[in-house]
Amino acid sequence: MRHLKTKELLGSTALTLKDGGDDEPTDIVTKALEDLTKTVNERLEEIEDKSDTTKLVERLDKLEAKGNRPGGGETKGEPSAERKAFVSYLRLGNNAPAEELKELTVSSDPQGGYLAPAEMSSEFIRDLVETSPVRSVASVRQTGNPSVKYPARTGVTNAKWGGETQESEESEPAFGQKELDLKELTTHVDISNQLLADSSGQAEAEVRLALAEDFGQKEGAAFVNGDGVLQPEGFMVHDGISETLNGHATTLASDPLIKLMYAMPAMYRNAGTWVMNGTTLGVLRTLKDGDGRFLWQPSFQAGQPETILGRPVVEMVDMPDIASGAFPIMYGDFSGYRIVDRVQMSTLVNPYSRATEGITRIHATRRVTGGVLQAAKFRKLKMATS
Repeated sequence: MRHLKTKELLGSTALTLKDGGDDEPTDIVTKALEDLTKTVNERLEEIEDKSDTTKLVERLDKLEAKGNRPGGGETKGEPSAERKAFVSYLRLGNNAPAEELKELTVSSDPQGGYLAPAEMSSEFIRDLVETSPVRSVASVRQTGNPSVKYPARTGVTNAKWGGETQESEESEPAFGQKELDLKELTTHVDISNQLLADSSGQAEAEVRLALAEDFGQKEGAAFVNGDGVLQPEGFMVHDGISETLNGHATTLASDPLIKLMYAMPAMYRNAGTWVMNGTTLGVLRTLKDGDGRFLWQPSFQAGQPETILGRPVVEMVDMPDIASGAFPIMYGDFSGYRIVDRVQMSTLVNPYSRATEGITRIHATRRVTGGVLQAAKFRKLKMATS
């Protein structure tokens, strides 16, 4: 409705106060107000009769129809159970009431899975990588050269008893040397540039961790069973190490273990360590001596190893299982096994060679060797009768 000016409402009506006369001023004002009110009402009725309200009604009808559409107007009544449950989950997470969490399902997106999106965890699931802990008992050295030579004395002088004036005889002690050549362990990994960028460095860190675990596993296995050609020489393949027969091809006995231990010189025996894998250790824990005492004894102090016949035992996953003709147990002073490091595992990131393919190549290299320096410090058990 348009605004009406005062002049239009009043028309030709005018309010005039005359000086003098019979009427009192108050009566004159009251009469003028009554005339004004009557005139305004008449003008409004006239305007309503002449106005066309069709367009206004049409507009109101459209607004009413829009308000009746789903979601087109204000929500009436209580919100739906799903909406209420979702709001509660956003506020409280998994601490929301159980009856409300039931309304949110992740098995089917149309039934609520869209409201409960999956979380992308920053934690990687990794398989266990078992490594033989040879370094914990062996002698480890560093070098800056491609090989290391260790002079060795292979014999003693030949002294003899003689008389007061008898001439002594010459002795010729034998000497030799043991050379350990550095071996190289290498590999490379190709990874897309997009993955490197989108993972914020996490993908590269996982690749480096995987390389470290792989290199540690491979060198541990070589220190036990390496052929000495392209790999370090393993202590299980050295042909100078003596052996003790078990007396049975498949059944482990306690007496041969005692014989093996005391077949070694006392100095080496008193510094020796038992080495075997977990399967063999499980069998050995059931063995008893002639007096009914278990050969295996638990550790009585934190940080100290278990013992077999009073000497520590180290579990190495790469040792052979109990089988006919196998050597499942080794005992010895492992200072006689030398590990020489030349280069710790080094990585080289190469983003150029395959840049046109969007690939970055990560090279990894490790130079290390190992070998038995003193075979007399070791003795192994053979599962055989002869």
